[in-house]
Amino acid sequence: MFRLQVQLLLFPSLAAVPLAGGCGVQRTLEVESSPPGALVYLNGEETGRTPMRKNFLWYGTYDVELRKEGYQTLARPTKVWAPWWQWPPVDLLAELIPGPLEDRHVVRYTLRPLAAGDTDPEQVLGRAVQMRGRLKSSRYPRQSKEKRAAPATEAARE
Repeated sequence: MFRLQVQLLLFPSLAAVPLAGGCGVQRTLEVESSPPGALVYLNGEETGRTPMRKNFLWYGTYDVELRKEGYQTLARPTKVWAPWWQWPPVDLLAELIPGPLEDRHVVRYTLRPLAAGDTDPEQVLGRAVQMRGRLKSSRYPRQSKEKRAAPATEAARE
């Protein structure tokens, strides 16, 4: 008899759990720099200037790159790990908690100023030669003025 009463009480409460529907988890990554105002790239995609806050879905390692004029470019892999309450199977219970949960990750970087000797002229010239080679090997090379066909309007005038 006692077992039947427990089952009658337990079944409605278990059936109501999926209907309760928590508000979910808000995951944010904040990137700060000293000095502020550096351009932030996450996994090669420009995302804003520091201080910057971005929502994310996936945990793991993000490639963070900071660029600011007059400072050395900083590129670092940044690990964003899940808190214990986001590990399976505990994460299912966390999703059912009424009210919002926030998982906030803050990373801070210090940019170093460029010194006069940091820019090697030979490296700059080497990169310029590489870029020239890339431009010449384009699928759509620029035609010289002699080779260009006259526009239809000019051909009609002659």
